Amino acid sequence: MAYENFGFEVDGDGIALITWDMPDRSMNVLSQGSMGDLADIIEKIVGDDAIKGAVLTSGKSAFCAGADLSMMGGQAGSGDGSQSKEERVKALYENNLKFNMLLRRLETCGKPVAAAVNGTALGGGLEVTLACHARIVGDNPKTQLGLPESKVGLLPGGGGTQRLPRLIGAAAALPLLLQGTALKPAKAVEMGIATKLVKPGEEVAEAKAWLKEALSQEKVKLGKRGPEVLPAAIQPWDREGYRIPGGGPQDKGGSQVFTIGNAQLQKNTHGNYPAQTYIMQAVYEGIQVPMEAALRIETRYFTKLLMDPRSKAMIRSLFLSMQELSKGARRPAGVPKFEVKKLGILGAGMMGAGIAYVSAQAGMDVVLLDTDQANAEKGKAYSEKLLDKAISRGKSTEEKKAALLAKIKPTTSFDDLDGCDLVIEAVFENREIKAEVTKKSEPKLAENGIYGSNTSTLPITGLAEASAKPENFIGIHFFSPVDKMQLVEIIMGAKTSEETLAKAMDYVAQIRKTPIVVNDSRGFYTSRCFGTYVSEGIQMLAEGIKPAIIENVGKMTGMPMPPLALNDEVSLDLGYKVRQQTKKDLGDKYVEGPADSLIEKMVVDLGRVGKKAGKGFYDYPEDGKKRIWPGLEELVGSNKSTEDVDIEELKKRFLYIQALEASRCFEEEVVTDVRDADVGAILGWGFAPWAGGPLSLIDMVGADNFVKECDALAQKYGDRFKPGALLRDMAAKGESFYTRFAPQKEKAAA
Repeated sequence: MAYENFGFEVDGDGIALITWDMPDRSMNVLSQGSMGDLADIIEKIVGDDAIKGAVLTSGKSAFCAGADLSMMGGQAGSGDGSQSKEERVKALYENNLKFNMLLRRLETCGKPVAAAVNGTALGGGLEVTLACHARIVGDNPKTQLGLPESKVGLLPGGGGTQRLPRLIGAAAALPLLLQGTALKPAKAVEMGIATKLVKPGEEVAEAKAWLKEALSQEKVKLGKRGPEVLPAAIQPWDREGYRIPGGGPQDKGGSQVFTIGNAQLQKNTHGNYPAQTYIMQAVYEGIQVPMEAALRIETRYFTKLLMDPRSKAMIRSLFLSMQELSKGARRPAGVPKFEVKKLGILGAGMMGAGIAYVSAQAGMDVVLLDTDQANAEKGKAYSEKLLDKAISRGKSTEEKKAALLAKIKPTTSFDDLDGCDLVIEAVFENREIKAEVTKKSEPKLAENGIYGSNTSTLPITGLAEASAKPENFIGIHFFSPVDKMQLVEIIMGAKTSEETLAKAMDYVAQIRKTPIVVNDSRGFYTSRCFGTYVSEGIQMLAEGIKPAIIENVGKMTGMPMPPLALNDEVSLDLGYKVRQQTKKDLGDKYVEGPADSLIEKMVVDLGRVGKKAGKGFYDYPEDGKKRIWPGLEELVGSNKSTEDVDIEELKKRFLYIQALEASRCFEEEVVTDVRDADVGAILGWGFAPWAGGPLSLIDMVGADNFVKECDALAQKYGDRFKPGALLRDMAAKGESFYTRFAPQKEKAAA
């Protein structure tokens, strides 16, 4: 019998080789079709006496990438109204349980099954292998094994929360499940997740060897009254006398795992992430009951997650939208692919040095230019430092280091820029300096080359006035540290051409980062919205709220760092310089806020410019344990303690002020695609990932409720909380951003 998604053949020893190879797909995924085929194959193995055992492998370079999340994204959320909530919950539960019972059927089929894992197995792909009786893994450095569902707001729904703890113990399994950690093959074998490590290409042969050994063993009774089966065909948890490694919740050691783990979970997530909470509960409850009951417990929690709007928002933004943007969803059509072979970078500071590293890593020849040769050399040394760290961790070699460093040329001569396909300016946020280097470097570009500015706040249209070809001038805004931050914000000036946009996006694709496209505006999108979070923290300081409360509430919202500490990281003097330039540009139109005078005091009067100087809102003593500067409360007159403030309202202020600014950017057409807004917010400044982004947060709250709550905040705290005309119109019409503005293909799933 032929299967659409699997090859199937039986050798002379009665071993079936099942080769997962989905047509028209670069990677295997769990879809309705592949699961249907797998169900038929399992019944074939069970019913055919000539089949003694089976090997499951992949016909592709990876084993399986997991579930088809585009299908999952459509399931998640509150539904489209065609079913009652009870009907929808029941249908979701039964559909998800079907997959769990399918894998249970595989592991109890009575015949040994070995997974020959010849590449990455993530999510449901790894869960399929965990339902096999052995996992033979090739030692390929590119292979990853893990259950990353928690990273997109889900939990492993194919038995992962039950089999992994039973295999290696709850203490070892919970960190992997809660954090979505992926392991290299050797580590998976060391932890007991995989059975054996073999040379790449030998996975199937070794799996067959394991099966032949298993088939030579004498059969034993499966339970006192059960049939006789081979010992290798019985999972450890189905054997009499089995105990969870390290003990279960009722054992002294096991109970501590959950007591301490739950406290740590609340500390790290502040209850914002339902997936992590449900994972903990599913493991705790499930490992105390037989496997069939455990799988029903897991499915119940999985279904609850699919019904949670936070899960839908996370799946949509952190997986679907991010994947679409990374693949060039916003790239203009009809422009030939552009390749940057030679790149020029103006400014060898932290940002320029980081851009040089990722670009050389992508194979480009890089000219790193600064006003002083020593500074240029220092910029190149940044790459050397990163490479030395990679070598110490076994992730690179001296040969690779030498090859990459050979691609970076530090210089002070603009003549070295001759023939560059792209020049990226990364000098100080000063309009005059940027204009000067633009005029010197632009003539050195190749005939089809383009010019990019890495400015974080200054409008691109104004900077392009120094260019002889403003149509070839574009903003390419990186985030620090460049080697770790995935986002690049591409800014269109008033005269920037679509061809230049396509070329800039091709460069971003070369360095394997995710681009968003925005139109010109002071602060563009990310800096403009990010600034509201920090400014709101300073506003709270001005209101007399104690710094420690502000910082703790900032963390409670799900932001990666509290506002004052984040300001220190970015540096207070950068914000001060940006404000000074903005004042100069806007003149009488500039409106001073509470942050202005405080930042001026900190920077100009006190020299407290942030972490780089060892003093800002925090002190940074030599022992490395930073602490809030004791003089801050006196400076601002802090007198409000936890009894004097509404913590929930403070959390709302932090989140809503950012979401409001994002909606204003949309209303002003600075951002024109909801995917850019939400993905850019999460990747760019770390907007609370549990919400799926600021526009998803508004959709989650509901435009009508959001407007009412913001009006109430505006009455108490000022006009910065007043919703714009777009939000009021959406509220009146009962619309959401993802129904009104999403690309057509997204509207069906919204």
